Amino acid sequence: MKYSYLGKSGLKVSQLCLGTMNFGPETEEKDAFRIMDTALDAGINFFDTANVYGGQDRRGWTEEIIGRWFQQGGGRREKVVLATKVYNDMLDEQDGPNSGSGLSAYKIRRHFEGSLRRLQTDHIELYQMHHIDRNVSWDELWGAFEILVSQGKADYIGSSNFAGWHIAAAQAKAKERHFLGLVSEQHLYNLLERTPELEVLPASQELGLGVIPWSPLAGGLLGRNALAKTGVRSARSAKLEQHRSQLEQFSALCKELGEHEDQVALAWVLANPAVTAPIIGPRTIEQFEDSLRVTEITLDEETLKKLDEIFPGPGKPAPEAYAW
Repeated sequence: MKYSYLGKSGLKVSQLCLGTMNFGPETEEKDAFRIMDTALDAGINFFDTANVYGGQDRRGWTEEIIGRWFQQGGGRREKVVLATKVYNDMLDEQDGPNSGSGLSAYKIRRHFEGSLRRLQTDHIELYQMHHIDRNVSWDELWGAFEILVSQGKADYIGSSNFAGWHIAAAQAKAKERHFLGLVSEQHLYNLLERTPELEVLPASQELGLGVIPWSPLAGGLLGRNALAKTGVRSARSAKLEQHRSQLEQFSALCKELGEHEDQVALAWVLANPAVTAPIIGPRTIEQFEDSLRVTEITLDEETLKKLDEIFPGPGKPAPEAYAW
């Protein structure tokens, strides 16, 4: 396994991040334990979760599974760089009129403590805002996060689903307060969704954030069996038909390379210098083990050019991409 610094921080994380969203609803606890143990054995030290993972009626379930895994001991907690998120309504937090989605200082404090209880730990390495809250000032947000950091409960703060200008505003206010600010941005990025190349990726690089792409396989459309799966879900089928020509060309290119589609798609994301670690979200141990080869794949310039032809992105950062 290879490792990179997380943004401008001195924290080293594996170049693959284990996503845990399927743990509970799709992956039984014993299988989740096995995947996490295998991840550690493979050198993956970066685990990502969120307080809401577990399903609409069992929010927090995934964090609970990870907490029980930690309690098995064997240095499991000490070996993991743990990332979780806050923003959405947890349903059972009894927040009254302050329930719902958001990032008030009140909510951050309460929901952080809830995550600690479920994860059965006393600290979190990377605490991430799951979405931007346009109703809360950066003075309030940084005030809340500074308390967590000064208390030793959180080491670093990250964002997720932020626009480029949100990142710029956050870092400017953090600098004004003499605070480290954001060290990472978790963002949707894959061969079928390259919009972040306009502003989010350049802003992150310039301002010291490592990018952690979520859904690097576009919900499975860039997986090895995508073209064989028809009628599984209506929304998925519609997207498959929309991109069928591209996916067929992509599949043919992968056969030429002698690699599976999902591995090439992940390797492409990882090849971007703005990216620290794509999130892999396996449902099974077999899916996880298949992902491990990604860090060994190097895509040459000719292959990258062919991928650009199949999946054309904006071509340039903003404003050049659309201004001239």
